[in-house]
Amino acid sequence: MRNLLAAGAIACFAATPVLAQDTEVTAETIVAVVNGTEITMGHVILLRTQLPEQYLTAPDDILFEGILEQLIDQTLLGDTVGEGTLELKMTLENEERALRAATAIDVVIGQAFSDEAIAAAYDEAYGNLPAEPEFNASHILVETVEEAEALIVTLNDGADFAELAKEKSTGPSGPNGGELGWFGLGMMVAPFEEAVLGLEVGQISGAVQTQFGWHVLILNDKRDVPPPALETVIGEITQTLQQVALDGKVNELRVGASVETMVEGIDPATIKNLELLDQ
Repeated sequence: MRNLLAAGAIACFAATPVLAQDTEVTAETIVAVVNGTEITMGHVILLRTQLPEQYLTAPDDILFEGILEQLIDQTLLGDTVGEGTLELKMTLENEERALRAATAIDVVIGQAFSDEAIAAAYDEAYGNLPAEPEFNASHILVETVEEAEALIVTLNDGADFAELAKEKSTGPSGPNGGELGWFGLGMMVAPFEEAVLGLEVGQISGAVQTQFGWHVLILNDKRDVPPPALETVIGEITQTLQQVALDGKVNELRVGASVETMVEGIDPATIKNLELLDQ
C-alpha cells in the first residue's frame, strides 16, 4: 500500500516541477507541516530508498514532489487513527527494535577482515579436505532385466552405446545418447553409484536395478576434483567470518546484560491469539 501511494503521488506530479533552493539543506530542514506535524528533508530522503526500482529513474524534481505528497497523505491518513490501537503501538515498537538491531548488525559485519583471517578461515573449512572423485557416465534405461541383458549382448558385439541409448532408452537422457555429465558421490541412487564405482573407464556394466527401472551403464571418464580455490569461495568465507563476528557480539552482549524471562505458565499456543491485540 505504501508503494501504491508513492506511485500515485509520482504519477500525479509528473508535470509539476519543483523549484530549486539556494539555501543550505540538512536532514532537519522542514519541507512541510501537516496539522502541526513536521515533515523534514530526512523523511523525504529515507522514503526514496523504499521506492520500487522503476520509479528511481524519474527526474529528481518529480520524485521530490511525489514523495513529499506521499508523506503528506500518510500524515493525514495516520491522523485519522488517533492514538492508535495496541496492535499498532506494538508493531511500531517491533519495527524500531528491528531497525536498531539491523543498524548494529551493519556495524558488526561491515568491518574489514584481514587477509590472514580470511586465509585461516579458508584453511579451517577446506585445508584438510581431500580431492573428491567425480564421474562421467552414460546409461540406457529399460523396463525389464531381459531388455537390459539383451542390450549388454548387443554392446559387447560392438554396437555404439550412444546410438543404442537414443534408440532404446526410456530415460530423459536417451535423446542425448544417455549422457549424464559429471556427478559426484551421493548424487545418484545407491545401486547406480555402486555400479559406477565398480567400473573402469570405458567398461560396460551388468544390468543394474533401481526404482526407475533397469540400467546399463558405461563409465566415460573419472577425475579427482580438489577443494575450491580461495578466490572462488571468498564470498562464502567472508559471510562465515561475518556470522562468527555477529555471534560473538551477541554472546558478548548477553553475558553483560540483565535478561529475565517470565514465561512460566504461558501456553506457547498463545502466539496465535490475535484477539489479545484487539484493544
